Amino acid sequence: MAEIGKTLLDSGWLSARSTEVELTGTQLTTTHPPTGPTSPWMEAVVPGTVLATLVKNKVVADPFYGLGNEMIIDIADSGREYYTFWFFTKFQCKLSGTQHLDLNFRAINYSAEVYLNGHKKVLPKGMFRRHSLEVTDILNPDGANLLAVLVHPPDHPGSIPPQGGQGGDHEIGKDVATQYVEGWDWIAPVRDRNTGIWDEVSISVTGPVKIIDPHLVSSFFDHYTRVYLHATTELENRSAWVAECSLNIQVTTELDRTVCLVEHLQSQHVSIPSGARIQYTFPQLFFYKPKLWWPNGMGKQSLYNVSVTVDVKGYGESDSWGHLFGFRKIESHIDSATGGRLFKVNGQLIFIRGGNWILSDCLLRLSKERYKTDIKFHADMNLNMIRCWGGGLAERPEFYHYCDVYGLLVWQEFWITGDIDGRGIPVSNPNGPLDHDLFMLCARDTVKLLRNHPSLALWVGGNEQVPPADINTALKNDLKLHPFFENHSENATSVEELSTVFKDPSQYLDGTRVYIQGSMWDGFANGKGDFTDGPYEIQNPEDFFKDGYYKYGFNPEVGSVGMPVAATIRATMPPEGWQIPLFKKLPNGYTEEVSNPIWEYHKYIPYSKPGKVHDQIELYGIPKDLDDFCLKAQLVNYIQYRALLEGWTSRMWSKYTGVLIWKTQNPWSGLRGQFYDHLLDQTAGFYGCRCAAEPIHVQLNLATYFIEVVNTMSEELSNVAIEASVWDLEGACPYYIVFDKLSLPPKKVVSISELKYPKSKNPKPVYFLLLKLYHVSNYSIISRNFYWLHLPGGDYKLLEPYRNKKIPLKITSKTFIKGSSYEIEMNVQNKSKKPDPKTLTYKNNYASRHDDSDFDIASLEPIHDETGEKQRAGLFQKLYGQFSRETDGLKVAEINGSDVGVSFFLNFSIHATKTDHKEGEDTRILPVHYSDNYFSLVPGEEMSIKISFQVPRGVTPRVSLKGWNYHHGGHTVL
Repeated sequence: MAEIGKTLLDSGWLSARSTEVELTGTQLTTTHPPTGPTSPWMEAVVPGTVLATLVKNKVVADPFYGLGNEMIIDIADSGREYYTFWFFTKFQCKLSGTQHLDLNFRAINYSAEVYLNGHKKVLPKGMFRRHSLEVTDILNPDGANLLAVLVHPPDHPGSIPPQGGQGGDHEIGKDVATQYVEGWDWIAPVRDRNTGIWDEVSISVTGPVKIIDPHLVSSFFDHYTRVYLHATTELENRSAWVAECSLNIQVTTELDRTVCLVEHLQSQHVSIPSGARIQYTFPQLFFYKPKLWWPNGMGKQSLYNVSVTVDVKGYGESDSWGHLFGFRKIESHIDSATGGRLFKVNGQLIFIRGGNWILSDCLLRLSKERYKTDIKFHADMNLNMIRCWGGGLAERPEFYHYCDVYGLLVWQEFWITGDIDGRGIPVSNPNGPLDHDLFMLCARDTVKLLRNHPSLALWVGGNEQVPPADINTALKNDLKLHPFFENHSENATSVEELSTVFKDPSQYLDGTRVYIQGSMWDGFANGKGDFTDGPYEIQNPEDFFKDGYYKYGFNPEVGSVGMPVAATIRATMPPEGWQIPLFKKLPNGYTEEVSNPIWEYHKYIPYSKPGKVHDQIELYGIPKDLDDFCLKAQLVNYIQYRALLEGWTSRMWSKYTGVLIWKTQNPWSGLRGQFYDHLLDQTAGFYGCRCAAEPIHVQLNLATYFIEVVNTMSEELSNVAIEASVWDLEGACPYYIVFDKLSLPPKKVVSISELKYPKSKNPKPVYFLLLKLYHVSNYSIISRNFYWLHLPGGDYKLLEPYRNKKIPLKITSKTFIKGSSYEIEMNVQNKSKKPDPKTLTYKNNYASRHDDSDFDIASLEPIHDETGEKQRAGLFQKLYGQFSRETDGLKVAEINGSDVGVSFFLNFSIHATKTDHKEGEDTRILPVHYSDNYFSLVPGEEMSIKISFQVPRGVTPRVSLKGWNYHHGGHTVL
């Protein structure tokens, strides 16, 4: 008897172009199976696309490298047959007489024929639908089974006009598929249009009765003290007799990593006629004061494990299903004060600071590991929402799992974009996809796939467009809110009272989340569908704070630059791509950047906007080479994105309810709009964003030069103080002031005082400003913010000679190792001067954050203690007791220097130690999580940086430190 449950078929796949295989599917799965990766067969990437398989086997150029994508034939030129591919694998499964087996494809693109042991089945069209085939009767008796799948590309792959454009010729919009694949202003065309088995394949063994798509909903009463869990599931009896079932639901929570507490266990008797498929709703489960799920920055992401099992009399356990579930309630409405859409979670207002997401990888090489990094990066940046853009994917359950874990609310769009569906140039597909029934089938199936995730916050019909009228009406109807979530009145005192009037909320398709018809409607942009999102280019940092910058309450897309570090350019481009732009002076005094053809192909966006914005890199002086250009670009990235979020937050609730940055990452090696590149190395903009989006944050209003404090939390913050110090390029502190005995009300922005140094006698043309918000009782830091500033009308060119300053540093490190996982704490101290006796904040001991849900070192803040290093080491030993090996004590590295001044723009990187290192070779270990990076230390100041990463087998890592004053190849500090 086979074990009940699911088995992934994620390895051992082979693939071949259909035109190169002369055998039929029946022959491939009976008499003539392929024996291995010999021509025309090759090792396949499943899940993944045809192009992912071709790249893996080096059959085509790497589309991420240089102009490699131009060397790959486009489907418009080759024809669809060229990208029609066979995929083949074997699996073992032997059933008992009463068991059943399903072969499951969670998604394919675009249609397929499936052959199992010589028997043919068809997977119909549609990229966003699940396929489950009962194959019980066609398994081989000996348990050895042969599976072949012939996958066809989208019906309308389209062609790419010479001028490119958003979505090519828009033909892809006639299908229910990803629309970005014909190219956009941030990506080149994807040559196979994402054809392939792009999501998981599995087999699942059940007994006579199968559990199908349970739906979990929670309802709340008495200010979230009394909570009910509602659950409805479908059950299918595949046997020839009436199934007498015991249907069980269990709710557990982890007390720690080894102990589970059973919160509820309920069993119900159900009779299911032969061949019937029924819907069953459990009696509600009552919880008193359960732990609630909160978004990132508002509290912990408490999750319960809900399992549903069915036991059949005379058989035993027939099927089981499990899902992590968070108790939370999301509400939203249009704010009368700002016109923007306002969100509440568990009754608390949340100011949305998030980002737009395309997808993880444009070859759909999707993995749990990559998703975990992607989503944790967003949490590390202190963001609280991700918008899944309509030209990309209905994201996968693994994506949502990590959004649940890290607290990212998700705005999920359906597959409509203005550019392709009726508003593009040229205008095409005004009626959307050709098959509206298929669109709705995919939409309903997607809702069932994702609806149990607490992170899923809202459904949106399309990007910069509404779906065709009939689809829009169907979505509105299918996704209408249950009355409890539409107009919940505290007058309803019990779930029983509610259920006498309305049907159980778990019987709805969803019913718990709002549906908005388009990304610029109903509280987003101007709310009427006019093109009022953006802009998407470099801005003057102070403009983000000005009254006239953006008129509307919630901007769903505002974007800017995104140059990666030099190592990424060298890793993704040949030497001719290492040429930096020419800085061409225009008659009006502005600079035009002229970039090389490879940068143009990779969608580089310049750091100047002639006529509006002077070149922000040139403010530091004309760059000399690639390293100089990329380092100065990081300075601009940091300022640009910090100013963007600080400017929006400065008007929290008074003008704005939220903002989503276009965009946070790239699914390709593009050169615009990203906080980290496709290789998973962060830009400095990542840390500018992380700084600005703190839940409690001290900042400088760049338009008024007033110091402000933002408190997005629901509690007042009292007995705190702000320390403001100005440092010049000689290491002196000409301005120092403390604002103490402050109280900061919840959900408010408080203007504290003007920074008067720029108006003082003889201010320096370039200077540094350090702001610290701290608890008066113990000097623990709540928020720290470091600026480099120039006087009005000036520039940063004086920083160029400042690079020659030799500022001494002391770096103390402690390392914990478990297998291939490394956790390092680096304590960095500016030794150029002893700490100023008038300040007790120089150690930067951070107040603990109570909302951290995981114990990754990158998300922990050090806790202040007054007894020093010994207790702090003890804390880390406690937190990392699970680590199997600790390196020998503290290690110390020193960088010598005799100058006094700010250690400016320091950044760590992790590299593989190699004895045979080749010039230009990329030695970085990626990804790495840093608690901060691109940071600066004033004289006497010290800071702890936490670093966590995985190392490949057999590799010894080394830690390198670079900075504005430490630019000669970097210093190995561990």
